[in-house]
Amino acid sequence: MKEEGITTHVASMKKGKIKGKYGYDVEVDIAFKDVNPEDYDILVISGGKGPEKMRLDKDALEITKHFFEKNKPVAAICHGPQVLVSAGVIKGRKATCWIGIRDDIIAAGALYEDSEVVIDGNFVSSRSPDDLYAFGREMIKLLK
Repeated sequence: MKEEGITTHVASMKKGKIKGKYGYDVEVDIAFKDVNPEDYDILVISGGKGPEKMRLDKDALEITKHFFEKNKPVAAICHGPQVLVSAGVIKGRKATCWIGIRDDIIAAGALYEDSEVVIDGNFVSSRSPDDLYAFGREMIKLLK
């Protein structure tokens, strides 16, 4: 997104540094509790272990609900759809995800597709980091 000239902010439970899967530090710009979703054009939900924690944060769920209620673009990859399950917004939506949570999104009412990228209106999802090119391409299309 930065390569496309899009201003990005990393949000999490609290500000400060978080460490990614491969040991890279990422600076959190804003805590979920301080996010005004009206200020943002797209919500991108990362994969990995983060969504398991994000889905327990009431502010993260409210942000997610806002984006779906306002029909604003949402992109989720890998384990990211776990947040959508907990926010109650995935029912009836076409989606893909990491194979390990496939049954969870199906049980929540998603229409699962095993594809590198699935687009359903304002929502794009992908299975894993192997699908990042397609995910990024379709995510950027949502913004243009």
